[in-house]
Amino acid sequence: MHNPLKQIDTKEIELPETVYVRDIETKVFQSIVVQCLLRIDGIALVEGNLIDNLFGREPAERITGISVEQDQKNHSISVKLEVNVAYGVCIPEKAEEVQTKVTEELSRLTGLHVSLVHVVFKNLITKSSLAEAVSQGPQAESYSEEF
Repeated sequence: MHNPLKQIDTKEIELPETVYVRDIETKVFQSIVVQCLLRIDGIALVEGNLIDNLFGREPAERITGISVEQDQKNHSISVKLEVNVAYGVCIPEKAEEVQTKVTEELSRLTGLHVSLVHVVFKNLITKSSLAEAVSQGPQAESYSEEF
């Protein structure tokens, strides 16, 4: 049989000084939360502000409404989310759904304990504002074969 410990130098096992460190940047947590929120109906992330639009920052560079704090000592994270909610959605039920799904996804993908998920409902999405946003959606770009 193949013994994987045969390949490890005995000094590595005998010397306890080896420390393994794993750091996860805030942007990774934010991206995980965004992907999770995209799969939840009835909510939308708070969009970027005027300064982000003036500087032409890409959506990935301007994730707003998601703040994450890491506690290295306890190997845990706390998350604060700012979202808009559709009119007619039961807010307490939607908050629980968001908190549960975000906690499960972050724990599964990072291996860290999620100590807090604070959901702040910032604005109400009405049918008229939704229709306006859809009609003002991204303009179709035309491409040619010329380089």
